[in-house]
This record gives sequence, structure tokens and C-alpha cells, in this order.
Amino acid sequence: MQKTPTPEKLIDANGQPTWGRFGESVSHINGREADYRTTLGKPASHFARHFHYKQFQYFGVISDELLIGCAFANTAWLGLAFVYIYDTKSKALHEYTWRSPLARALTLSESPTEGRSEFKHPDVSIVMGYQPNANGGLEKTLLIENAQISLQASMREANTYQPMSLCTRTGINGWTYANKVAGVALTGNLQWQGNSYSLEALNASGHHDFSAGYMRPETFWNWACLSGTVDGHAVGFNLSCGVNETSETENCIWLDGELIKVNTVEFRYNRDDLTQRWHILSADGQVDIFFTPEGNHQEKLNLGIFATNFNQLFGCFNGTLSLSSGKVLTLNSHYGFVEEQFAKW
Repeated sequence: MQKTPTPEKLIDANGQPTWGRFGESVSHINGREADYRTTLGKPASHFARHFHYKQFQYFGVISDELLIGCAFANTAWLGLAFVYIYDTKSKALHEYTWRSPLARALTLSESPTEGRSEFKHPDVSIVMGYQPNANGGLEKTLLIENAQISLQASMREANTYQPMSLCTRTGINGWTYANKVAGVALTGNLQWQGNSYSLEALNASGHHDFSAGYMRPETFWNWACLSGTVDGHAVGFNLSCGVNETSETENCIWLDGELIKVNTVEFRYNRDDLTQRWHILSADGQVDIFFTPEGNHQEKLNLGIFATNFNQLFGCFNGTLSLSSGKVLTLNSHYGFVEEQFAKW
């Protein structure tokens, strides 16, 4: 798998992104320094440079007992933070969403390797942190504090861990940088509904997404993620269709920290009833899995110039991952996420 040398900064001195798949996380996503143009090639206005730039960061917790999703989204028009907790035994879903006009309550790090992102609101404080760890790898943390939830979670990547790190063209004038991590064990604690949970005792595993760029003004994608233990191995995958597919895809499987590239993937599902079973398969035959939803976190908003129809479903994967090495991993009711997203921004 050919890789581009990892730059220290994504945007060079001439305002151009470095394209390709990188072996490591890019330490500085200086996206606002890009030479952003109109679709006809003229320098974009200050207004367009600000409102067309998008940033997303997501931290997922996956275990057999609890599933937790936490996201920051800065669309410039609106800042959003959400947290949900799904109890797999009671099948109860608890959802919390906060919105901030013009994203005033949201500050996002420009680095997936060092910095902090915060959502400050009278009802909640959420912080995602990024820093080197003692073993030469990276650590990603999530802190949530409000009247209902107290969560401290930490995801420590070994210095041998291989993140999914790439930058692709987006339309004629844009680009997207994506950094994904899965198949990494979590440590920490959750205080919720009068109960205390140890993430280690839950054998919880994590997923993280750090994405930024000048994305398509109207876009759609599907996405799937798993993170956990399969056949005694630390396994994760990140699969998508509809984004980061110009020259490269972000599709991959992690096996004990090693990234294995996956070709394009197809999502087969009933768009009129997302709760029916999904079938996800890759063109290279490495992925042939089914997803059975148990619940859905949805964000739907239409303000004319800005609209979103977001469905993140959580449930169980079954099927096989037939790796290019010849190794076959069997998924047997392993929990994870899938997504259907439309955005106009």
C-alpha cells in the first residue's frame, strides 16, 4: 500500500493540501490557511472561507453492556454537541443534544495529536483531549460533566498503532482530511443514573474520528464502525461510502493495531425503514457482514441554507472479515455503529 510522507502541516506554504494516505496522523490541520477558491477558480471571499469550512470530532465507546456516542460538529452556521448512552440489556436509549448558533460555544483543536476541543454550555461541559502518551504513542480523552453524566474515558494508542490518516479532493475546489482510530481498548469511569461503571471491567473499546476541510456543500454518506475483541484479537473497522473516495478511500480494518486497507464498500439497506437489517460488503471480498439495528440517534433540521438528516444506528454485526492475509475473523453479535447522513451546509 503506497503512502505519502506525513507532513507536519496539512496545508503547505502555497496554500495547497498534501494529498494521499499517510502512515501517521498529521499533527497540524491548518485548514484555514488553504488557498480556497470559488468553483470558477477565483479567490473565495472571507465569508465563504469561514462558512464553508467544516470540522467534526467523534468519540465512541463500545461494550456488550453500554454504547456511548459523543460528537462535536462545527458547520460554522451551527455548533452542535450530542451524547447518547444505550443500555443493551434494558434496550433504553438516553439522548442529550446541545446547539450553539454560529458555533460560539464550541472550540475545536486543529490537531489530532496535541490540543483540546471543548463545548461549554450552562448545562454541560465536554472536552476531547489529544496528547502524546508515555509509550511514544498518542492518547485521546473524553470528559463529560453535567447533572446526568460524569464520564472520564481514555484511549491510548501504542507507538506501533497505525491510524487511518488521509486527505482527498472534494469537488473542484475542496478537500477533506480524515483521521480514524478503532480497535483500541478504553480505560476510565462512568457515573450515570446512580451507578458507577469501570470501562476496563466492561472491556470497552473505542472509536475516534477527527475530520476537517472544505467539504461538498451538499453531501451524503454511509458509515460503519466496529471496535472490540474478535477471536482473541483487538479488531476495528472503518467503512464508508460517499466521502473520501477521490483517488483514495478511508475503508480499513485494524487487527491488533495493524491497518489493513479495504477496497470500496456497498451498503444495502431499506431507506424507508433503517431499522431493518443492513448488508455491508466490499469489492475485494474482505468484508461481508450484516448489521441488525437496536436503536437510532437522529438529528433532523431544515433551516433552508442549512439542513441535516442524520441517523446513527447502533446494534450488532454478524458475518466475516476475510483478510487479504488469508485470516478469517467471525463476527458474532459484536456491537457497533452504522450511519446514514445527508447534509446541506
